[in-house]
Amino acid sequence: MSETKKTVEIENRSDRWRFVCPRGHRSWEPTNHHFWCSKCARADDVDGVFHELRDRRDGGLLEREQVRLLTPVGPYDRDLDGGERA
Repeated sequence: MSETKKTVEIENRSDRWRFVCPRGHRSWEPTNHHFWCSKCARADDVDGVFHELRDRRDGGLLEREQVRLLTPVGPYDRDLDGGERA
């Protein structure tokens, strides 16, 4: 089954408003095949590590493998996001 990945430009302000951590924060960062949220990490009862981004447009959750993360110099992770620039 071929699934099209959602492209998220990490440093794009619109994408940061659209794609948030499961608790709704924009302060997330990709790391080691998952994500980390600084606001969640500061909470006493919440782990900052998570594996899905919430798309605020439709409320859906996207696992890391369903997202293609782009930086200004190309894909964030060559293995997950491909080697070519969009």
